[in-house]
Order: sequence, then structure tokens, then C-alpha cells
Amino acid sequence: MEITLDLIVFTVLAVFTLASAVLAVTTKRILRAATFLLFVLFGTAGIYFQLNYSFLGAVQLLIYAGGITVLYVFSILLTSSEGDKAEKLRGYKFVVGILATLAGLAICLFVTLRHQFLPEHFEHGELAVREIGFALMSPVRSHQFIAAGLHRRRYPDRPQTIIKRYQKE
Repeated sequence: MEITLDLIVFTVLAVFTLASAVLAVTTKRILRAATFLLFVLFGTAGIYFQLNYSFLGAVQLLIYAGGITVLYVFSILLTSSEGDKAEKLRGYKFVVGILATLAGLAICLFVTLRHQFLPEHFEHGELAVREIGFALMSPVRSHQFIAAGLHRRRYPDRPQTIIKRYQKE
């Protein structure tokens, strides 16, 4: 494998995001956890920008990093007293947390290593926002979802064959 600038930037962003995520979960101070969450969201936006998904990167920065994190910080500052620390986990809570973490890691590794996610022909680049909007809001798609929802409400025990019928047309 050839080392390129893209690989170096991706590695730096991935390590930064992973380290910030671990620090966000393990820190005892809640305001620091919100700050590390902000760093995780910045790292994720950086990966989106590197993949040429500028729309997703901008949404990540504006909505999540800009809006949601500020909302978290304001709610933390309004509800917590000075010097609030998280309680120390003891006994079975710590063991259950470790087991849940290991189970989640095992499931993620199983899915990642068992399946091949990339298609044979991968086109690098971004879809136009207009194409994404038309694909999501086309009348055929909305009718499929409405029909599937009505079918599920009316016949909850039957398989959803209505979507297959619309896909054939």
C-alpha cells in the first residue's frame, strides 16, 4: 500500500476522533466531555470533507458541532453546580459496562470483517444536492413508504410485499 497525503490526513483525523471519543466517555467532568464531543464532531466533519462530501461536512459542522453542542453546553451550565463530577462506577456496573463495550466491539468487528461494503465500481466524488433531494422526495418513494406503512397497520403479521410490487413497476 502506498502512503499518500490522503492516507496521512485520514489517519490523523481518525486518531484524533478516536482519542477524543475515548476522552469524552472516560472523563469525569461533564463540561470536558461536551468539549471532547465537539472535537469528535469536528473530526467526523473533517473526514466528510476529505471524502469530498462537502454537504455532509457542512451539515455536521453547522447542525451538530455548532448547534447541538452549544445546546449541550448551555444545558450543562444551567443545570450543574460548580465542580460536578461523575460518580465512580463500582461493582457490577463496571463489569456490565465492560461486557457491553466488548459485545459492541465484537459485533462491529464481525459486521465489518464479514461483509464487503464497497461495490466493484466505486466513483469517488459527491452527488449533487439536487439529485439527493429528488431521490429522497420523488413521488414513487413517498408512495412506497406510505403504502408500506398502511399495509403494516392493516396486516401487521404479513410480510411487506407491497414494496416489491411498487419496485416492479
